[in-house]
Amino acid sequence: MSKENRDFLEMAFQSVQCFGNDGRLDATELAKIIAIAERDGVTDPNELRVLGNIIARIRPDEIDASMKAQLAGIASKYGIKMPETA
Repeated sequence: MSKENRDFLEMAFQSVQCFGNDGRLDATELAKIIAIAERDGVTDPNELRVLGNIIARIRPDEIDASMKAQLAGIASKYGIKMPETA
């Protein structure tokens, strides 16, 4: 299995832990997931797919100013659609 494959699996595992600990994802937790995708300098299609799926699970009530800014940066950098805000 290649490094990219382990990265997207690690991203998915990290997201399960984040959502599982309190049912939400905050900006700090999302930053850790993004760091996994970016650490090898290449964000491959599997990592982008997983990141998109994670972002799609963010509820509008979870989006504070910090999260909104982070999501805007992700949308700009990777073209991933931002969730609707409350």
